[in-house]
Amino acid sequence: MTRSITELQSELWLRGLLSIAWSDGNFDDREKELIHTFMDQNPETPLVPVTADELQLAFANDPAIGENFLRSAVMVALADGVYSSTEDEILNQFCDALGSSHEILETLRLTLCDLETKTVSPLVSRSSDSIGVQKPSIPKPDPLKSVRIWLDGMEISEPKVARFLCKLIPSQCPFERDVVVFGKKLVHIPPMCKINPLYDQLVGLRFRSLSYLADVCKEDITPYI
Repeated sequence: MTRSITELQSELWLRGLLSIAWSDGNFDDREKELIHTFMDQNPETPLVPVTADELQLAFANDPAIGENFLRSAVMVALADGVYSSTEDEILNQFCDALGSSHEILETLRLTLCDLETKTVSPLVSRSSDSIGVQKPSIPKPDPLKSVRIWLDGMEISEPKVARFLCKLIPSQCPFERDVVVFGKKLVHIPPMCKINPLYDQLVGLRFRSLSYLADVCKEDITPYI
């Protein structure tokens, strides 16, 4: 079992997750409030991305904890239903800093959605098939099996991280939406439960976080439900 993390690890962990969550550089009022809540800083203070040196200092000597940090960072990248090239770049930097294998990220790129080139991977776009059409039940290979197993192995052992994940991961499947930049529609995103092939892993992580807060920390989880 992963041992408890230090205060420094907790702070850098959250900064890393926030760096992923808002890698697009846009901070609305709700996001500023979350930064204030979880980082104990003024909502108007710009987020300082975590550096490679800081990650090495915090996690290099704790491989199991570092691996859990990477799992949570990947989950945060997937939380909005779109895995982007910007998030992929940051996660690669995290892997380099911690000396971790890039194998999981290489597999995860099967879900990559590049908003600049307006392209979506076949694995993701396949989810938009018509509903209600009966198709033969033919077992298909699962190219993301290794990613699913790896993500499901994440342990929850830090209250601040658990609270952050409960806040960030939606309690219900978000509605479909359009990604609009400078007044132009770049891509249409179906509901997360259809577009995100790792949605079940997100739901499972949120449930484990809620259970940890309720059963271990004895906290009232009503605000997250």
